[in-house]
Amino acid sequence: MWYCTLHCVCKQGDRAGLCVTQFDAKQLERGLLCKPGALPSVSAAIIRVCRISYFKSAIATKAKFHISVGHETVMGRAIFFGRYCDTATHCPTSDDADMTAPFDFSLEYVYQDELLSLKTASAEGDATENYPSGKFPDAQFALMEFERPVTCGHSFIVIGSKLDTDIHAHTCRLAFHGRVLQPITEQNYSEAVLPRLRVIKEKWKEGVVERQLDEATLVCRGLFKKESKFDSFVGLKVALSTGEAGFIEAAFGQSGKFKVHIPGFHCLIAIYLLLHNIYYIFLINIIFINYGVMSRFSVLNTRGINASRGD
Repeated sequence: MWYCTLHCVCKQGDRAGLCVTQFDAKQLERGLLCKPGALPSVSAAIIRVCRISYFKSAIATKAKFHISVGHETVMGRAIFFGRYCDTATHCPTSDDADMTAPFDFSLEYVYQDELLSLKTASAEGDATENYPSGKFPDAQFALMEFERPVTCGHSFIVIGSKLDTDIHAHTCRLAFHGRVLQPITEQNYSEAVLPRLRVIKEKWKEGVVERQLDEATLVCRGLFKKESKFDSFVGLKVALSTGEAGFIEAAFGQSGKFKVHIPGFHCLIAIYLLLHNIYYIFLINIIFINYGVMSRFSVLNTRGINASRGD
């Protein structure tokens, strides 16, 4: 058979033995046969992922894992993010549904400190766990950065594991699995590809209303340092739980305090403030989310005050 012309054609997934002249077989253990350009060497990839329930440790963003893809296992670092629907109480029935659906760069995704375990109706590898917020991502993804380029294509299976765990420990070393949705071949992907990835991150900063300056003005502190520039925060719309509306008016003194103007406000109530900043983590030199021309901020208060720029 080695010297005969074969009329049958190998199909996808078949194993084939090839005779290559003047080639040392010891230099290659196994490989993939494809048309040119079908399986590129990638330095990073966007992956649809879901957690394996038997792995009990946290799967933190930017932690290193052994990533098995194709015939290779390399070290990789993951940045996790999720896609959330508009319904706050939405709970997906499975974390591994639509694993190969195309990745949509036009949507906004939410940065995650770790890979979550979503509530599922079955026990096919995803844990059943309720979260206090009641919010569940429709899908979870990872930007996987490999320590060296690997050969893979769209929809390749990916397994993340901790192979350096003690083999005598009675614990699962497989952390997550997924599918490659977007292989990234560009060497400068941080500039060429990542700015298209709209992943937002939220930061919260707490402050407090100190006193009432007059019938329509509150003096607040704790949100800014004394050297902070207030120009970016002037004009934030503020709404109290009782219905009064106002805005951050200006700085008050040189110690980081500021004035909040509430027209028609007559009674001082001790109010805690939270400054809520939202920004894209992969954009260069752009900090806050852009809605129209102006940037959007919001201030939320657990005791009844919130603010946002409505541009």
